[in-house]
Amino acid sequence: MKLKETLNLGKTSFPMRAGLPNKEPQWQKEWEAADIYGKRQAINANKPSFFLHDGPPYANGNIHLGHALNKVSKDIIIRSKSMMGYRAPYVPGWDTHGLPIEQVLSKKGVKRKEMDLADYLDMCRDYALSQVDKQREDFKRLGVSGDWENPYITLMPEYEAAQIRVFGTMADKGYIYRGAKPVYWSWSSESALAEAEIEYHDLESTSLYYANRVKDGKGLLDTNTYIVVWTTTPFTITASRGLTVGPDLVYALVKPANDARQFLVAHEMVADLSARFGWENPEILKTYKGIELDRIVTEHPWDKDVDELVLNGDHVTLDSGTGIVHTAPGFGEDDYNVGVKYGLDVVVTVNERGIMMENAGPDFEGQFYDKITPLVQEKLGDLLLASEVISHSYPFDWRTKKPIIWRAVPQWFASVSKFRQDILDEIDKTAFYPAWGRTRLYNMIRDRGDWVISRQRAWGVPLPIFYAEDGTAIMTKEVTDHVADLFAEHGSIVWWQRDAKDLLPEGFSHPASPNGHFTKETDIMDVWFDSGSSWNGVLNTRDNLGYPADLYLEGSDQYRGWFNSSLITSVAVNEKAPYKAVLSQGFVLDGKGEKMSKSLGNTILPSDVEKQFGAEILRLWVISVDSSNDVRVSMDILAQVSETYRKIRNTLRFLLANTADFNPKTDTVAYEDLASADKYMTIKFNQLVKTITQAYEDYDFIAIYKAVVNFVTVELSAFYLDFAKDVVYIEAENSLARRQMQTVFYDILVKITKLLTPVLPHTSEEIWSYLEHEAEDFVQLAEIPQAQYFAGQEEILETWGAFMSLRDKVQKALEEARSEKVIGKSLEAHLTIYANEEVETLLTTLDSDIAQLLIVSQLSISRETAPEGALVFDDFALTVSRAEGQVCERCRRTDPSVGNHANPHLAMVCDHCARILEEHFSQAVAEGFETK
Repeated sequence: MKLKETLNLGKTSFPMRAGLPNKEPQWQKEWEAADIYGKRQAINANKPSFFLHDGPPYANGNIHLGHALNKVSKDIIIRSKSMMGYRAPYVPGWDTHGLPIEQVLSKKGVKRKEMDLADYLDMCRDYALSQVDKQREDFKRLGVSGDWENPYITLMPEYEAAQIRVFGTMADKGYIYRGAKPVYWSWSSESALAEAEIEYHDLESTSLYYANRVKDGKGLLDTNTYIVVWTTTPFTITASRGLTVGPDLVYALVKPANDARQFLVAHEMVADLSARFGWENPEILKTYKGIELDRIVTEHPWDKDVDELVLNGDHVTLDSGTGIVHTAPGFGEDDYNVGVKYGLDVVVTVNERGIMMENAGPDFEGQFYDKITPLVQEKLGDLLLASEVISHSYPFDWRTKKPIIWRAVPQWFASVSKFRQDILDEIDKTAFYPAWGRTRLYNMIRDRGDWVISRQRAWGVPLPIFYAEDGTAIMTKEVTDHVADLFAEHGSIVWWQRDAKDLLPEGFSHPASPNGHFTKETDIMDVWFDSGSSWNGVLNTRDNLGYPADLYLEGSDQYRGWFNSSLITSVAVNEKAPYKAVLSQGFVLDGKGEKMSKSLGNTILPSDVEKQFGAEILRLWVISVDSSNDVRVSMDILAQVSETYRKIRNTLRFLLANTADFNPKTDTVAYEDLASADKYMTIKFNQLVKTITQAYEDYDFIAIYKAVVNFVTVELSAFYLDFAKDVVYIEAENSLARRQMQTVFYDILVKITKLLTPVLPHTSEEIWSYLEHEAEDFVQLAEIPQAQYFAGQEEILETWGAFMSLRDKVQKALEEARSEKVIGKSLEAHLTIYANEEVETLLTTLDSDIAQLLIVSQLSISRETAPEGALVFDDFALTVSRAEGQVCERCRRTDPSVGNHANPHLAMVCDHCARILEEHFSQAVAEGFETK
């Protein structure tokens, strides 16, 4: 027998190399075949419910890392809730209507306006469903568990019907109306946009300073006075109908020495403007408050038939310009509001494609709005006082990445103002993670205008509105309920397949249509109304779900998107929020903190990560970052996460290997009978259990990551497992000391595997397949462990906390001795501790082999004064010398007893190992051991 064979070296076939890219798909197929998701739902059927409602990603293209962060986060929450005693079904969803799909078909050569509309909509539907299938496989590859065979899709008839019912209730309450105020208009999409479809980029514009001549000064100003205004949108001068001043601002009448005219500008801006315009020795003739200038009449710069009133508006500031704002009610929200107050005409001179129309004048008709600035400057002539190119933040269409314009066109609106306070009250009742989300959403609702819900596109849910012969809009509950029933049966395509009369209830009549003729709306609903109705289309219609949801989780951009639209529709219909809590996450950036884009070449697809590292590494990355802010990712960052995964895996592999001969039913040692070190580690582990379970409750993923990594690398690898090898390898197989440690090993292994399952389901199931004594076939069907409290644990923690502090200092002394060539390995050391009474008491009451804990061969504790050269600390001192004796061939400790045993076959081992060998290997002792 070889001496090595007397050691209890850990054995396991659990591989060190995970092979995740190849193994993960196999495990996922096994889970699907075993219907793990269905079995988990069955186990939890009668438990309290938790509903995380999935915000629908847009069905277009493969998923990106932002999708991965989102879906993995949701999966971690759902899995943890399922294992913590909640019925937590997960119904994934997709947003499938809207412009991006139309754009894809257009790029493929499909010409919407040249084909039958029903055929075109079928093409949109087929494309959307193909993208759903593609993304579904992408999400499943991440290990996300859910009801993948029964997702919700916004193009499905039952969903569209539920959406129409939301609209119908809002209309019945008087929250839906038609208006012509300016909206975000995308000439590149030929459609109105909602605020959620806007993003801001820097834009270079030519700003103009020009003057309107006073036509009727109301006794304050003569006709040689020119009111100076500033604009960054020269094309809107074609529709200018007023000049707005601040009622409380002070304005100066200025006479430059080098100009025969006199000008009106903001008083505090005279000096800056004089320098800009080249005015010499400007004399201030008089000052006026803005309120005094009200309703003075000026002349449009080139259209002498158009009067422009001086108006008073609170939106005027002195941040830039002249303190006087030219006002075109058809091209701006503030302009519109003040214009309506004064009864100005709402003029729109740009068509849906951004082309100047006939009413802009013959000099501009037919030209693109953004190209007419030189013509405007020419038309202004000597009224143009200055121009400059400025860079400023400007709204863009988030789909086409083109700048928008504000444009007043007839649109359908959902009122927010009529029940704004109700919405704000519901926000106050909602929990937010992070907490600043409440303020962000509250301010957005407080400050937002009414919601433009109509779109001039084809692929979407039609607005269920009919028109009588005189143009009266018809959207009664009877009508919308009937349309909803039709959509539920046929899908919304029926709207385009049938005439208006065939979409109305049988026998329907209206006093405004004496001849029985009706027409139907051709606009579709904003896609945010689609997704914003999901609380009704999903939570309220699926038997196994409930409303409101416990949690909505999406990116921080959804404060102006899905969080916002869902809240408005839900409060409008049911006077309550659709969610009890909102969790938002930041955006995924590259390793340098820059936005990922194909043009920069810095994009990483989840599939790239899965091929190189495995989805498990992506899942671990998700909990390694503070996702309440923007997060960075690169292949280098993921490689670091992969190294952390390797440490976790190998530590758990060590536990597996060293419990291979442990039967928890027969070999477990009760807590009361554990050694002090084992009790300490049991208590520390249960603190980890408490930390992790609380972090799952709080959605604090990074706390889980930090706690697990610290426990595995510091508490286990650097301490407990480091000295444990001298017990589990060396002591007899069935010895009490070994079984005590194995009890702790096994307890940690089983429970940490369960704790990690929501994050690392593939690895956890692989480990679980080696735990033959556990009842559940799959760890995903087990329950998250609960933290235990042990009597007297505070005292144990205090005692061991003091020892760990001492141990840190010992390691420092050993490292110095190693660097000075006194010793090589720590087992070559003889450590002497010159202790005070407190330290001596600590070391003698630990009920442990202190030398073994410190991984030295010999230890002396002295109350004498430390010699010169000792390493001195506040309460003790240390010296390190080379241990006496020879190295034991079995335990590798240096011991004086090696070579002194009476039995020559045991001459190569220490007395401690000799006793073990004589007791358990009598035959081998008699015959002698091979040591090589």
